[in-house]
Amino acid sequence: MQVSPRFLTLLRLQLEQFSDRSDIRSLVVYLAIPRADGKPALMPTGHWPPQRMALPPVEEDASLLLPSEQRRWLPLRHQSTLLGALRVELAGSAWPANLHPRLQAAAQVLTEALLLDLEHQRLSEQLERQQQQLRLLVHQMRNPLAALRTFAQLLKRRLEGDPENRALVENLLVEGQQLHRYIEAIDGLTDPAALQSGPQSSGPLLLPPSLQSGNAAPLQERIEPLLQRAAATAALQGRPWQGPSSLPDWRGDSAAVAEILANLLENAFRYSPEGSSVGLHTAMASGGSPRLTVWDGGGAISPDEREAIFGRGIRGERGQALPGTGLGLALARDLARSMGGELSLLCPPNLAASDLPDAGNAFLLELPPSA
Repeated sequence: MQVSPRFLTLLRLQLEQFSDRSDIRSLVVYLAIPRADGKPALMPTGHWPPQRMALPPVEEDASLLLPSEQRRWLPLRHQSTLLGALRVELAGSAWPANLHPRLQAAAQVLTEALLLDLEHQRLSEQLERQQQQLRLLVHQMRNPLAALRTFAQLLKRRLEGDPENRALVENLLVEGQQLHRYIEAIDGLTDPAALQSGPQSSGPLLLPPSLQSGNAAPLQERIEPLLQRAAATAALQGRPWQGPSSLPDWRGDSAAVAEILANLLENAFRYSPEGSSVGLHTAMASGGSPRLTVWDGGGAISPDEREAIFGRGIRGERGQALPGTGLGLALARDLARSMGGELSLLCPPNLAASDLPDAGNAFLLELPPSA
C-alpha cells in the first residue's frame, strides 16, 4: 500500500499535536500491507517524536506483541477492513483520563484521510486505464476513417458525369472531415493538461477548444452541409422538409453555430412523430442579428418541460423511450450564450415567425450582430 505525500503531511501534523503531552513517550502509525498468505502485515509509516532509525514491522519486534501497561493500540479500521493502527507508548504507568478521546479523534482523522487517499489512487489508476483505452480506440478509428475517405474520393472520380450522385459523395467527404475533427478533439482530451484546463462540470457545457474556432467565418459555408444532410434525412424518413429561402450574411464563430443547429435538427428528426414536417427558418432582426429557427410540426412539448429540457441530462417525456443522453439542448444553449446569443423554445412555431405553422415546436437561435 502506497500513500501520497499529502497523507504523510497530514499524518505528521496529527502526531505533532501531541507534543504538548509529556506523558507520551512515542506514537507510531502503521499501515496494514497484505502478505502472500492473505494476512496483513503492520508496516510503520510515521512516528513521533521524529527519529532517524527506521522502525521494523510489528512482526519483527517481538516486544510489541507482549502485554504492557504503557502501550495501547488504536485500530485504523473501515467496517471490517483493517487499514492500519496507531501505537501509543506512555511515559508513565497511569493513563490520563483526557488522553484517550484525543487519541481516538486522531485515529479517526487518519482513517478517513487514508480512505480518501486510497480512493484517490484507485480513481487515478482507473482514469489512466480509461485514457489508455481511449487513446487506443482513437488510434484504431483513424484507420477505417482514412479508408472510407479514400473510397469516397475514388467514387467521386468515377461520378464525373453524374452530378447528382457526385454531390452525395461530396457530402460523404464533408461528413468524414467532421468525424476527423471529432476524433482529433477526443484525442486531445487524453492529454492530462487538457483535463485540468478544460471546462469544469459546474460551468457551461461547451465543446473542446479544438471544435471551437473562435474565428469569424461565413455562416453559409457551415450551414449548407447541414441543409443537405437534413434534406437527405427527411427523404429517408418520408417526411416534408422545408429549408430556408435564403441564408444570413453573417460572420462569426460559425463552427459553434453549426454545432447548435446540428443538435437541434437531430432532435427534430428524432423526437417529432413520423410524417410531421421539419424545417429551418432564417430571418434578420433589427441591427443585423440573425434569427435561426428549427421547427417541427409534432405535438407541442409540455409547458412544464419547456425550460427543464435545457438542463444537462434532462430529457422530455416524448424522448424517454429513445436513445440519447439529454446533453444536446444543454450544449446548444451554452454555446449560444457563450457567443452572446440565446436559445429558447417557442410553441407554436408561428410565435417565432408568422409564416411558420400554428402547431408544433420551434427552437429559436438568436445570434449577436456579425463580427
